Order: sequence, then structure tokens, then C-alpha cells
Amino acid sequence: MRVLAIGDIVAEDGREFVYNNLNRIRDFYHIDFCIANGENAANTNGITADIANTLIARGVDVITMGNHTFANKEAEYVLEDNPNIIRPLNFPPEFEGVGVVVKDIGIARVGVINLIGRINMTPADCPFHAVERALKTIDADVIFVDMHAETTSERIAMAHFLDGKVSAVFGTHTHVQTADERILPGGTGFICDLGMTGVEDSVLGVKKEIILDFYYQAGKRFRFEKAEGEVFFHGCIFEVDPSTGKTTAVERLRFSSSHLPY
Repeated sequence: MRVLAIGDIVAEDGREFVYNNLNRIRDFYHIDFCIANGENAANTNGITADIANTLIARGVDVITMGNHTFANKEAEYVLEDNPNIIRPLNFPPEFEGVGVVVKDIGIARVGVINLIGRINMTPADCPFHAVERALKTIDADVIFVDMHAETTSERIAMAHFLDGKVSAVFGTHTHVQTADERILPGGTGFICDLGMTGVEDSVLGVKKEIILDFYYQAGKRFRFEKAEGEVFFHGCIFEVDPSTGKTTAVERLRFSSSHLPY
């Protein structure tokens, strides 16, 4: 089976690209299941019920989140009402929503786990202990983990910790795609960061002029605004054997709205 993981969908331009193109992308690459990080899908943080519902209707099977999960006031209702959206598992248990979902798609029971790192991030419980406990109870043929973290070291460490225990680990959050896609010795597919689906002529999806001033005039307050321009799609395809749960191939995707592959 072929599973597509989409890097952080950023703001209106990123989500409109997914709305308008995901079904064709799925057909072209023969995708069986799609996971997308949606914590920046609203302008420019969080997610709304309408955005979540539209992403699901247009071909995303599971939406994962991150440190901006509750940036939008609708978040608590979205997490309670939509079973296809999950937030980091190692958030405090009293937070709305869940961190694990399993979906039966016929050819396999697909489990998705969302974790958040602890280095320079929102305070959270240990992601290593949290995922270790979850794996004792999850009933799935293949399992994918979105490790939403600031540092490459924490994401790489998680991948090695889970090697042979899950089908794939992919990183989100930093919005810059890494070129380290591979299969680890135990059969777990990995990429350190999927990248960003949004306007590339920007600083992580925000107008570059604002971010330049933010750094140049340190200490001054700025209102971040979404960038405008050509959208780039970033993601990764994991080909997995559902009988073993092992990844057999990994393909990194990066293309612009003016150079679509189909």
C-alpha cells in the first residue's frame, strides 16, 4: 500500500492548493491513504471546523496537529467533533481530542500517532514514554507517526527508538524539507521533515519582509501576515507491506503549482 504524508499546510494558499489538487495527486501516485499536518492551515495558525471538513472531503484521511493546535478558538470543538483530526498524544490528558486514530481501509488497518517534541516547544509529557504506552494498545497493521518537533536530533532519535515498531516516522513543524528520506534497519521509513505546503517565497509561509524586520529590529512587536505567491507542495510517499508493516520504498515529493507532475 502507498501512504502519502503532506508537510505542514500553511494558510489559505496552501490549503487551496490541497483542496484543488489532492485528488489528482492521489490518482497520479496511486495513493491508498493520506495524512496531512494542518496546524497552520488557518491564517496563519490553527485550524477551523470548515477547513478540517474540507480537507477531509478533498482527500485527506487523517489530519495531525502540533504546537499551534489550540491557536484557533474553534480547536476544542474541532477535536471533539471530527474523529479524523488528532493532536499530540503527549499533551496533558485533560486537553480536548486524542493523539491516536486507527482507520480500516479494507487492505489494512492504518494507525496514525501524533507526537510533539519537548526541545524549545510547548510543554508536554515525554513523547518516548507516551508512544511506548500507545503501541501496547493500538491494533493496526501499519502505523505512522508524525513527530512534530523543533530539532532534527529529537526527530531522528524518535525514528531510531521506533525502528521496527512502526511503519514510518516523519517530522513536521520546521517547514523546511530535508533530503534524508530512507528506510531504517528495522524496516521503518523515515524523513526528518516533510517540509511545507505553502508559498515558498516567504519565511516559513509568512511575508519575508515582516520576518526580516522582526529579526533586524529585535524586541519590536510585529503582526505576522501570510505570504502570497507560488505554492510548493512538499510531502513523502511511503510504500508499505501491510502483511509485515514494514516500509519497502520511500519517495520524497517537491513540486510547484506551475510544475505539477500530472
